[in-house]
Formats: sequence, C-alpha cells, structure tokens
Amino acid sequence: MTPLLRTPDASSGPATPEHRAELTAEAARLVDFARSSVHPDGGFGWLDDQGRLVREHPVELWLTCRMTHVAALALLAGDESTAALVDEGVRALRCRLHDDVHGGWYAAVGPDGPVKDAKESYGHSFVLLAASSALRAGRDGARELLDDALAVHDARFWREDDGLVVDVWDRGWTELEDYRGVNANMHTVEALLAVADVTGDERYRQRALRITTRVLGWAAGNDWRIPEHFDSSWTPLPDYNRADPGHQFRPYGATVGHALEWSRLALDLAAALGEQAPRELRDGAEQLFRGAVADGWAADGADGFVYTTDWDGSPVVRQRLHWVVAEGLAAASSLFAATGEPSYAEHYATWWAYAREHLLDLEGGSWRHELDPENRPAATVWSGKPDVYHAYQAVLVPRLPLAPSFATAIADGLLD
Repeated sequence: MTPLLRTPDASSGPATPEHRAELTAEAARLVDFARSSVHPDGGFGWLDDQGRLVREHPVELWLTCRMTHVAALALLAGDESTAALVDEGVRALRCRLHDDVHGGWYAAVGPDGPVKDAKESYGHSFVLLAASSALRAGRDGARELLDDALAVHDARFWREDDGLVVDVWDRGWTELEDYRGVNANMHTVEALLAVADVTGDERYRQRALRITTRVLGWAAGNDWRIPEHFDSSWTPLPDYNRADPGHQFRPYGATVGHALEWSRLALDLAAALGEQAPRELRDGAEQLFRGAVADGWAADGADGFVYTTDWDGSPVVRQRLHWVVAEGLAAASSLFAATGEPSYAEHYATWWAYAREHLLDLEGGSWRHELDPENRPAATVWSGKPDVYHAYQAVLVPRLPLAPSFATAIADGLLD
C-alpha cells in the first residue's frame, strides 16, 4: 500500500521543493544547536538562549529522553555525527537517571544523585519513545532499555480498567498521587505508536486507541476543549491550578497546543490502524483543530497562539510558546494530507510565515521558546531554549507519511 504522505500536492504549501529544502536545513540547524546540551555528568542538560549549557540546572528525564529521540531521528536521516548523542542518552537512561533499587527513572538528577525522585508517567512515556527510536537506529543497549521501560509501563502506569495511565508515584512505588492528567496520556499515545511499530506488538497500538478514544469523548462533551486535570476517579477538575495558570506542565484551563497535538496524534493513530480505524479519530482531529484555531490563534488581536484559554474560549495565559506553533504546523500538514482541504495548507503557510518571522532565531540558534502577547521575546513560562523536540518534529512532519511513526518511517526510507 502506498503511504499516505503528509505533504500536499506540489502546487501549494509544504509540497514545494523550496520549502522541503528549507525544512531539511532547519532540521540540521536545530540539531546543531542542541549538541551543546550534553552534560559532563551524563545525560542532556538545559540550554540558555545562546545555546550554552546551564550546568547547575538538574538533568531532567523528559529532556534527556527527547534529545535522545531527536538524535536518533537525525542519525536515521543520515547524520552519522549524532550516533554519539544517541549513545549518550541511552547510557544516561540505563545508568545515571535509572533507579537501580526500586526500578524506573528519577524525574531529575544533580551532581549528588536524584533531586526529584518521583516516578512520573510523563517522563516515563519519553523513555519509551527514546528507547524505541534508539532501537530503530540500531544502538547498543536500546533493546534492554526498551524492555525495561515496557515492564515499568505495564506494571506501574497502565490501568486496564481505565484504558489510561496514572500519573505520579513516589520513588518506592508505594504512594500514588491522586492527580490524573491528560498530558501524560497524550505522550504515552505517541510513545505507544512508536513501540508498536518497533516491536510489532499490536497490544500497544490498541492501548493508544483506548486512551485517544477516551480523550476525544471528554473533548466532544466540552465544546472540544480538552479537560486536562482529573482526580483519582477520573472526574474532571476544571478549576485545577487556577492560581497558577501559567504552569509549564499543568496549566489551568484548556491548553491550545494540546488540542493541536491530539489532532495530529489522532490522525497518526488512524493511519496506523488503517481500515480498522474508527471514523471518530479523523472527525475528532478536525474538530480539535478547528476549536484550537478559533480559540487560540490571534485571540487577542495579535498573531500567534495563546498558551491557554478559559472554558468559554477566552484567553487566560496570552504568552506565545514555540511548541504550540510547532504542533499547529504538524497538525495542519497532517490534516491536509488526510483530507485534501486547502484551508489546512493555508493555515500551514500562515503559521510557517509567523514562525519564520518571530520564532526562528537565526543568530542565537533554535526557536525562541516564548514570546509575550506583542510577540517580543519573553521568559515567564519558559527560560532559555532547552528543547528542540517539538520544532524538530514539526519540520519532519511534512516530509513523512502519517504512519508509521517517525523513527520507523525514516528507517524505512520514507523521508521525502
């Protein structure tokens, strides 16, 4: 079967040879910036606005995993120089960040050991993703890492009765936080699609379907604004973090970028399932996208996506975060591929022009992580430029099929 390409036809949007060349160059530029994140104590650290390593910042699990994943994709795409980066990530995940006593991975480590020893589903989902990509890239230790991560996922995080993952355990796996969250489940879907492609185990693709179906159901019942926060019985907590609306991982209200990210993931899942895919995956992807654009883009009169909105769609945190635009680009490109509707290519063109003007930092490197409501550089939610994951994937999406997932597609020679 011919892969369903994410790219529109050659007359518009991401399909033009010139733009594909631009995306290829941007991918290389992002990887070059991120090379400096190797921490001398092991793993990948935090970068400031100029790409300098902030050595005093803890090495965080999610960041180390994301960098390992990006390096593996770059290696698969032909950049042999990133092999050492993948190996660094695998080594840190098997050693420095791993809890050899209780199993699983610390959320963050410093010079003297763990500084945050909670076992977070969010970070563990990225261990699955990093291990899958490293395994597809053929790196030593990746199979053992993935086997370990899957054992922890199966035993500690996945809840068969719920069809979802739980969120945060203590170090010894004795106390489970009452909080349940959609963010960790979203990245688990991404990881499980990659795991299914690498291992051939359909069980993980079906888990991704169960998670996605539940989230789309919650969104459909809430005007397509995804409830993000829940108690231990999966009852929504609509006022959660009202006093801390700009939280990096658990902000109050509806998170515009997550609606866009779920839109893309629903399409990826539908493509992976093929003829067995429920129609509501594509329908839900379109509804989430439309709602996010209506609520989030230029919501206060200036270009850019706001970070969050209230439950009536009005802006709450008006900062413009780079990852939201990246996910918008990925979703628009994917929806054009799935539907052929010209409006999606038009959105893509608008947002790429915005990114080129406001986010791509051609002097300092990478993408500016945060802008204020007037599109000036800011640092109220995020400081520095620690993460290239969202931007890197955004510049790959228009050049790849909807399925299989990133590492498998590149390994199979499907990068256009």
